[in-house]
Amino acid sequence: MGRGSGVIRVVLVDDQELVREGFSVLLGAMPDIEVVGEADSGQEAVEKVAALSPDVVLMDIRMPGMNGLEATREIVARDTGTKVLVLTTFDLDEYVYQALRAGASGFLLKDASVGQLAEGVRIVAAGEALLAPTVTKRLISEFSKLGAPRPTAERIDDLTERETEVLVLVAQGLSNQEIAERLVVAESTVKTHVGRILVKLGLRDRTQAAVFAYERHLVKPGG
Repeated sequence: MGRGSGVIRVVLVDDQELVREGFSVLLGAMPDIEVVGEADSGQEAVEKVAALSPDVVLMDIRMPGMNGLEATREIVARDTGTKVLVLTTFDLDEYVYQALRAGASGFLLKDASVGQLAEGVRIVAAGEALLAPTVTKRLISEFSKLGAPRPTAERIDDLTERETEVLVLVAQGLSNQEIAERLVVAESTVKTHVGRILVKLGLRDRTQAAVFAYERHLVKPGG
């Protein structure tokens, strides 16, 4: 968090200046969040991240030129530790699903409250996936109908029964602490299970693990 400073450094990316200004004011009022830069295109976002090394990028999807999906791929590929939180109006942007697959740590609705916006930034900065269960189910359900590409990981049979159980709970949006309480185990044990799941399935993070679980029908969309 904050690269050692205790303050979460954020870059805002949206081609609408009013949207950026609104988010900047809201987040700037938080004592533990600092908006260090803004960008109005995917290309500028990539450049700003390279120059500023923020903890979190709030990324719009639909922008002229390089869109948010392409920018997300570039930022994640550089493996600098910057997390991407996708912003959507949720009229089912066709790229949101792909952005999650590209490595975004989650997504947030543009009409989120101040508290939800700030908490979303904190969750992603802490290395957790922002997976609101109801929104995630609806999103993945819709894109599953469109025949979205399947992940390359095929080693589901390599998971133990407990690891499969943890994977399902991750896909339902539970945090490590909530999973630990549900399974009556230590939180450190859950972290170990999650780590093993990612390695065995060749997945990048919890978000991709959740998408994988839905695509393999371990969790039923809308259920």
